[in-house]
Amino acid sequence: MRAIVESGKKQIAVETNARVKVPLINAEVGKEISFDKVLMISEGDSPIIGKPYVNGATVTAEIVSHGRLDKVEVFKFKKRTKYRKMKGHKQDYTEILVKKISH
Repeated sequence: MRAIVESGKKQIAVETNARVKVPLINAEVGKEISFDKVLMISEGDSPIIGKPYVNGATVTAEIVSHGRLDKVEVFKFKKRTKYRKMKGHKQDYTEILVKKISH
């Protein structure tokens, strides 16, 4: 079973028994959480699409770990001048294990 959930203003595709990285969730490792904002559920060939969310659908997951993604570097420059600017950013994430998708 597959689903698309909304977490932290992002849409994330999840499957049962899969590990997924989502934007940082402030909760302890090992705690169970549930996502109520389910946009779509797919069981084989019959998808259920919400308007905007599927009524009564939840995705239950367990928090596995917290961490930071690799550094994203942004480099700006202008030709024929000595203008160069470099910035970097590391995004925090939470890794979850999807336990159950219910409708």
